[in-house]
Amino acid sequence: MRIALDTNILAYAEGIGDDERCNKAVSLIENLPSSLVLLPAQTLGELFRVLNKKAKRNSEEIRDAILNWADSFDIMDSTWSSFQAAFDLSTFHKLQIWDALILSVAAENRCRFLLSEDFQNGFTWKGVTIVNPFVRPLNPVFKSILSDIND
Repeated sequence: MRIALDTNILAYAEGIGDDERCNKAVSLIENLPSSLVLLPAQTLGELFRVLNKKAKRNSEEIRDAILNWADSFDIMDSTWSSFQAAFDLSTFHKLQIWDALILSVAAENRCRFLLSEDFQNGFTWKGVTIVNPFVRPLNPVFKSILSDIND
C-alpha cells in the first residue's frame, strides 16, 4: 500500500500554518514508514514556491528543504499520461489542474491514499482515496492502517 502526500502536508511539516496542523503533519509523517510514502514531483515544486513566497526563506534553505524531502521519500514524476488524466479530472471534476496532476500521478503510481486538505475528503478516483488527516472522523481504512503501523 502506498500513500502520497500533497503539498499542504509538506508545508505544514515545514512549519507553514497554525501550530495544530503543523504538529499533526510532523507527527503523521514521523509515524508513516518512509517505504510507504511517495511524493509527486509537483508537490516539491509547489513547496518551493510556498517556502519562497509565504515563508520568505532564502534560496539555499529552500533547496536544502526540498532535497531533504527528496532524500526521505521516493519521488513520482509526471508523465504525459498523468497530464492527460489531469486534464480529464480538471474538466469533469472541476479540480484545479495542478491538484489534478498530483492525484493522477498518485493513481498512476498505485497509491491507495493521497493525504491532503485541498480536495474533498473521501473523494476516490482510480483507487486513490483522498484523506484529510486534519478532520475527524478519520477515514476508517486509513485509521486502521495508522493503528497497525503504531502497534
